[in-house]
Amino acid sequence: MDRRLITLALGMFALGTDSFVFAGILPEIARSFNVSIGGAGQLITVYAITYALLGPTIAALAANVARKRMLLGGIGLFVVANLATIVAPNLGIALVTRAVAGLGAAMFSPTASGTGAMLVPPERRGYALSIIVAGLTSSTALGAPLGTIIGGLANWHWTLIFVAALGTAAFAGIWAFMPDVPLPPAISLKKRVSPLADSRVGLTLATTVLAQIGTFTIFSYLSVVFDRATGHSSTVLGGLLVLFGVAGTLSNLLTGRILDKVGSRKVVIGMLIAVASVIVTMPLSGAHLWSAAIAVTIWGACAWGVLVPQQFRLASLNPPMTAVLVGLNTSGTYIGVSIAGVVGAAMIPTIGAHNLGYLAAALVVAALFVSELASWRIATVAKAAAAKEAAGAAVTA
Repeated sequence: MDRRLITLALGMFALGTDSFVFAGILPEIARSFNVSIGGAGQLITVYAITYALLGPTIAALAANVARKRMLLGGIGLFVVANLATIVAPNLGIALVTRAVAGLGAAMFSPTASGTGAMLVPPERRGYALSIIVAGLTSSTALGAPLGTIIGGLANWHWTLIFVAALGTAAFAGIWAFMPDVPLPPAISLKKRVSPLADSRVGLTLATTVLAQIGTFTIFSYLSVVFDRATGHSSTVLGGLLVLFGVAGTLSNLLTGRILDKVGSRKVVIGMLIAVASVIVTMPLSGAHLWSAAIAVTIWGACAWGVLVPQQFRLASLNPPMTAVLVGLNTSGTYIGVSIAGVVGAAMIPTIGAHNLGYLAAALVVAALFVSELASWRIATVAKAAAAKEAAGAAVTA
């Protein structure tokens, strides 16, 4: 296997681990900084919102920067920021370092995907991208659980040392193996956000945002939502994270095949209904390990199963702008994650962590409603376009 692609996948694995592992170590961080669990949860929020907002901006502003330099700068900044979080004297400084880590991730992630596609012949670009994306998805099944267990056996500082070590290994691999690749065509920031003027795109992205708020209102505070089932054991919590990640990874692989047969609308409807149905039971299922394991497995499969059909739907709206639209969907995902951190922090003191499932389920139902609005709008525009084409053909005849 191409070691250059493996190096990029390792970098994505580090970024993904950093994104998801905080859900497993929030209680330890809260105690370390002497803040509430909701306050500690804002470390997830600032990382996600920085990535979401700066990803498209950096891609536009740094279009003329050499790809290898961009990769090294992004992963290097990411590593330094994680090490800085370890020595942060208080939550305020830690929030700043998490924002810097988000900046590094925003520099690295889209550049890695674009570079990977340039390293191989056109007929192998799909394979190259799948290797790089596998680094991200596997972090939910391997990196985050392992980081959680490390934090439980030692402390959360060692979890971030683990993340920094992964990033350092990726930095070394890029330095040693990555060649210079041609710069991609520059796309201005205005052009990157121009699809938002299309109501079909806006409604589809709103579906992503609402679905991710619902999912990550639970996931960000997983350690306290399921503390009755885990008995506050980091090892058991790590096991639940493995189930979530493995189920999500397998779901992503299977969803692509289902899409070709039934279409994106039916897949999104089915997945969102399943997610809402499972998480609304979490106030009850979270009380016992066996029921928590079942709920987390189904939840992981269906929550991750929404992403592929959403990307498929966006790509079908404007194929030449697929890369930009998928990038906007990724930003929408991280906007949802950042809002979820705030929502969870605000609601835990009011309704309690164990009852977050009720709120999260309502948000997913809202996503389902908006998804149907998007489908209606897509069908309406397609019908109007077909009628216009038919009228034009009649005039020509």
